[in-house]
Amino acid sequence: MSQPNLLPGPNSDFWDWQLHGACRGENSDVFYHPDGERGRARQQRELRAKAICNSCPVLEACREHALSVAEPYGIWGGMSETERMVILRSRTKRRASVTV
Repeated sequence: MSQPNLLPGPNSDFWDWQLHGACRGENSDVFYHPDGERGRARQQRELRAKAICNSCPVLEACREHALSVAEPYGIWGGMSETERMVILRSRTKRRASVTV
């Protein structure tokens, strides 16, 4: 017989911070690049997204979420996909050097 008290809480228990994001209500196109976007256009879009993130009360929670799930797309917590990948790789390298 299942034990309901052992079930995880509803998603809102884990995602409530998103309700307070400065990005809430913004057009998602600011945070996610269209196919083929490169160079100056991408750089300017990312700067607009990061400016929104910089004033966000949940920036740290957002960033940690994106890093913990290895979010592959978009600006999260003021970081681009590439910036998150660099951090995740350095964490992986540190863990590997500790276990060797």
